[in-house]
Amino acid sequence: MTVMLRPAGADDLIAVGALHQRSRAAAYAPFLSREALAEPAPAALGHYWRERWSHERADHVLTVAERDGQLIGFSYVGPDDQGDPSTGLLHAVHLEPAEQGHGLGRMLMADALAGMRSRGWQAAALWVLRLNKPARRFYERGGWRPTGVTQPDLIGATPVVLLRYRRGL
Repeated sequence: MTVMLRPAGADDLIAVGALHQRSRAAAYAPFLSREALAEPAPAALGHYWRERWSHERADHVLTVAERDGQLIGFSYVGPDDQGDPSTGLLHAVHLEPAEQGHGLGRMLMADALAGMRSRGWQAAALWVLRLNKPARRFYERGGWRPTGVTQPDLIGATPVVLLRYRRGL
């Protein structure tokens, strides 16, 4: 069946949150505890996306991927979090776990990068968990390179380290 990419609407945000929870739980399970991945619950992540979208929709783009009316992935881009006006930030690419390895991530990435170029950004940046080696390989195959910049974060109560990646557009 054909995958359709489209801009997200307010009615998508609860489903985006639930998919976000399933995606992160599957991706992070090899290196984070079940307890760290249990929170936030899917409904809480849906409300998080609803709140975030209400503040960021003017300068961010949330794109959803659907097959047969079912949400199977999404990407989220916006201005650079370091204040560089020539750079856009890829906040997220998340897929239903069963969709990994079938080209949907590359499709969402290509769409996100094209959207960033159309906004006039000359470079793109992202943050990825240092321990998420499959995601790092995915980004590196797509032309992203680590910058050497790190940032501490928390998933639940578990400390993690984020790595910054960058690529030209």
